Amino acid sequence: MSEVLFVVNAGSSSIKFKLYRVIGDDIALVFGGAVDGIGTRPRLKAKDHAGETLIERSYAADEVANSSQAQRIIADWVGGEMKDAQLIGIGHRVVHGGPVYSAPVLVDDAVMRTLETFIPLAPLHQLSNLDPIRVLRERRPDLPQVACFDTAFHRGHPELSDRFALPRGLYDEGVRRYGFHGLSYEYVSQALRGIAPEIADKRVIIAHLGSGASVCALEGGRSIETTMGFTALDGLPMGTRSGSLDPGVVLHLIEQKGMSPAEVGHMLYHESGLRGLSGISNDVRALLESDRPEAAMAIDFFSLRVAQAFASLSVSLGGLDALVFTAGVGENAHQVRRNVVERLHWAGLSLDDEANRRNDSRIEASDSRVPILVVPTDEERMIGQHTLRLLRQPKLAAALAARP
Repeated sequence: MSEVLFVVNAGSSSIKFKLYRVIGDDIALVFGGAVDGIGTRPRLKAKDHAGETLIERSYAADEVANSSQAQRIIADWVGGEMKDAQLIGIGHRVVHGGPVYSAPVLVDDAVMRTLETFIPLAPLHQLSNLDPIRVLRERRPDLPQVACFDTAFHRGHPELSDRFALPRGLYDEGVRRYGFHGLSYEYVSQALRGIAPEIADKRVIIAHLGSGASVCALEGGRSIETTMGFTALDGLPMGTRSGSLDPGVVLHLIEQKGMSPAEVGHMLYHESGLRGLSGISNDVRALLESDRPEAAMAIDFFSLRVAQAFASLSVSLGGLDALVFTAGVGENAHQVRRNVVERLHWAGLSLDDEANRRNDSRIEASDSRVPILVVPTDEERMIGQHTLRLLRQPKLAAALAARP
């Protein structure tokens, strides 16, 4: 009977999942899928490792109104697909590990209580991340579950990169720059060792551009600085999130406009970013297809901020040896990549237009000062690798084997 690992990557409106077969110290994809449209137009879909559709089923909105219900539907379907396989563990993406967790951890009651205290730091994500863990612990309390943190990859930053210019006591209490999208950056950093080993350990800046967006500076494959900070609101404008904002604006909205903190929070998380700028959509695809000037302005605003982030993080690295685009927008929106790189022409960067349109892995022109790459990310595989590595640690493996 083959051993398998299950990976859950839960968001606010969707849950992605993958099942991996364990092969020695590595994993191989068996199938993957998602439940998306949670609470609106829920749909379960999954494909095998070769891309063949295994299931595609729609549900009424009240049947899958939240992530807990979505996880139960996934568990029921996956359970029926795991023939002649022994499930040895489940890995989860958890956005915020706070100041406590700097590496993957086996989930128990104490860990869950601690992770719940970080919900205010990532209200869009943390609760959705924890719901599937609760559901699966209820169903299979004997099965080890591992939390893998988006913040962990950024731990160990230089102090100058971690601090805000606030009273020191707040830093000691945990008010600091954590950074996010760490599982994606870690995966891309590892992938570069196979794709472009000559630059993998040099000064590399990676842009994770999707509904959530950030940019990270790496050297030696390690995070040096990133655009997101204390929460996932910071840095670049995103699909519905504001990105960096003068804190005086928040004070103005509360003190002068009479908005409550909850109302301001809702606006910054759900009504801002590309949706707020354009008044049309938070979806880059819809904005690129639109002929309205507001759509073009939103794309230009986003592209400018990404280019500024590249330039700023180059200072932290003391130079630049490669640029990398990843995630949904970074991997597929050639127009956005072009808009970003054109703003960096002064630094000697230029694109090969045809390679860029094809979404090739190398898209720089022959005269570009540094390589420019497109590298697909795979957070679920990174979670699976972390989970297997933790479960194989001798002390933990022995403790799990001794369970009744």
